[in-house]
Amino acid sequence: MTTDPFVTHRGLLFTVAYEMLGTAADAEDVVQETWLKWTRVDRAEVRDPRAFLVRIVTRAALDQLRTASRRREEYVGQWLPEPLLTSPDIAEDVELADSLSMAMLLVLETLTPTQRAVFVLHDVFDFGYDELAEAVGKSEAAVRQIASRARAHVAERKPRGAVSRADTQGALEAFQRAVATGEIEDLLDILAPDVVVLGDGGGIKQAVPNAVCGADKVGRLLRAGLAVLAASATRTETVTVNGWPALVVWIDDELDSVVSLRVEEGLVSGIYALRNPEKLSRILQEVELSR
Repeated sequence: MTTDPFVTHRGLLFTVAYEMLGTAADAEDVVQETWLKWTRVDRAEVRDPRAFLVRIVTRAALDQLRTASRRREEYVGQWLPEPLLTSPDIAEDVELADSLSMAMLLVLETLTPTQRAVFVLHDVFDFGYDELAEAVGKSEAAVRQIASRARAHVAERKPRGAVSRADTQGALEAFQRAVATGEIEDLLDILAPDVVVLGDGGGIKQAVPNAVCGADKVGRLLRAGLAVLAASATRTETVTVNGWPALVVWIDDELDSVVSLRVEEGLVSGIYALRNPEKLSRILQEVELSR
C-alpha cells in the first residue's frame, strides 16, 4: 500500500508552519487546513506532491501570520515563541537546529510575513526561487530581492559569534546550581555586558513585563528571582528544546517554566523565560520536526 504523500511529509509541513508562525497550535491549524485542501485535489495533476503541499502550507501560514500580528498587539506582556520538546537528534542537522533556536525564531519575528516565508523556505528548507515564487505569489525576480533583503536583515540580528552547544550546556548547569543553592556568582560571571532577559507569562503567570537589559540590571533580577526559587520546592531538568539544551523548571511538582539561553562566545547574551501555561503543553511530549 502506497503511503499518502501528506502522511510522508507531515513532519516537514508542521516544521515549515512552526518556523513561520512560532506556535505549535497555529502550526497544527495550518497543517489541518492543508490536509483538507489536499483531500480535494486531483492527485493525477500533481507532479511534485512535496512541493505542492509546502506551497499550500505556506499560503495558509501567510494568512495566519497576518491575523496573528493583530493578536500579538493585544498580547499581555512580552511574546515568546512556543517551546517544543525535540529529539536530541535534531542537533545533527545544524541548519535546522539553528533555525529553530529561540534566538533565531525571535529574529524571524522581525521580518515581514513574506520575507519570513521566503527566508525559511529558501535558507532552511532549500526550496528554489521558482518554487518560492509560486508559494508566495510573486515573480521569481521579486522573490530573489525579498530573499536578499531578508538574509541581510537576519544577518544583522543573529548571534554575533560562534554558538556552542557545550557552552550553552555549561551555562544551564550554572543556572541549575543557582536555582538549587541560591549562589549565583558563577552565573553572573558569564553574563554578557549587553545581556537581555525576556519573559512571557501571557497575562496568566507573573513575568517581567518589559525586556531587562544589561548585566547589572539582569544580575539584580536574577539574584532576587533565584533566591525565591532556592527557597521553594524547585527542581530543574535539562531537556532538548527546539534542538538546543534548555531548562524545565518545576515548582511544587507543577510545571512552571522553560528557560532557554542565547550563548555567544561563552557569554550569555539572552535569557528567555516562558511561563505562560498555554504555551507549555508541548514540552512534555516530543514533537517530530524534519526538513
